[in-house]
Amino acid sequence: METKRKALGRGLEQLFTNEVINFEKFEKDVVSSAKESDIIEISLDEIRSNPYQPRKTFNEESLNELADSIKEHGLVQPIIVKKSVKGYDLIAGERRTKASRLAGLKTIPAIIKDYNDNEMREIALVENIQRENLNPIDEAMAYEDIINMSKMTQEEFAKKFGKSRSHVTNMLGLLKLPDKTKDLIADGKISMGHARCLSKLSDVDKIYELQEKIVADKLSVRELEKIITEENLPKLNKITKKELPRNYSMFQNIMRDKIGTKVKISNKKIEIPFDSEKDLERILEILNIEIDGD
Repeated sequence: METKRKALGRGLEQLFTNEVINFEKFEKDVVSSAKESDIIEISLDEIRSNPYQPRKTFNEESLNELADSIKEHGLVQPIIVKKSVKGYDLIAGERRTKASRLAGLKTIPAIIKDYNDNEMREIALVENIQRENLNPIDEAMAYEDIINMSKMTQEEFAKKFGKSRSHVTNMLGLLKLPDKTKDLIADGKISMGHARCLSKLSDVDKIYELQEKIVADKLSVRELEKIITEENLPKLNKITKKELPRNYSMFQNIMRDKIGTKVKISNKKIEIPFDSEKDLERILEILNIEIDGD
């Protein structure tokens, strides 16, 4: 009989409390802290992909190579799943699961954890950002999801994931492009360098015209930059971020340390996010606010 773990375990705690996220260490901690009885063989037919998986496409050649390795050496590391109403939801190990099916396996070793939907979403995003090469559009959408979900600033996100601030800004800028352009980027027909140039333009018709030239004439990034400069094409207006007064920033950091959540101070408001009723009760207790019962 499967036993649910009530605590999240140090794996997930490490993933979301360390200054810089390290997915490899998170997964190793989950595996190393699991008892032998926690790792069980489950049917591949009972596994459903993580509904929060940001990756839309998987490299077929890479999957076949992994499948060949699994046939020869077996699966080195178990996947992580959550028990669902019908079978299991995959939390980490999407490529291993797909490759195991290609290898003809019927079952796969797995560790069953009891994560909630938000945690499943966070783990899937982090795994893909750090472990796999997402196409630029999927990666940009993953960045946006984490920033919105965790209420991080771009600067905080960059620090947490070991990225430069300019890289994060450039990636998020891709999401402002027209859908047709984003499809070309996702399919690898337009490089990240080309995409970065196009994302700075405000004229959609001109973007369409240039993307056709990039594909048809195989324009280099330098040639594209030259066209944009010579034609003096209109750029998107840069939004100047309004910095918090120094004392506000200090108060915000103090409150974040005290409450343990991403407190935000802006526009004469204090925002304190919480993810459950229990978490809200924890915050109220820290703030010494008592709620009288009926």
